[in-house]
Amino acid sequence: MFNVGDYVFNQKTGHIGKVVGYGHQMLKSGYTSTLKVLVIEAKTSRRAGFMEEDLYSVWVQWSGMHHFQLLLKDRDSILNSL
Repeated sequence: MFNVGDYVFNQKTGHIGKVVGYGHQMLKSGYTSTLKVLVIEAKTSRRAGFMEEDLYSVWVQWSGMHHFQLLLKDRDSILNSL
């Protein structure tokens, strides 16, 4: 089970984010668990900072957070120097 504050990757959308809560969704077979995630990197767009809720089963632990933070820092440094 993921904890609030864990970083996760959505295998369906390619989004990376931070777990901020839990939920549930009604399917044909009954209720299933979902994760509520604050997206910090959206593969399909340049947007970030939005909430995404999806089935628990599509999220996996993402351990590249340190590397990702370094990339963001480098990107911000480059943009600020322009």
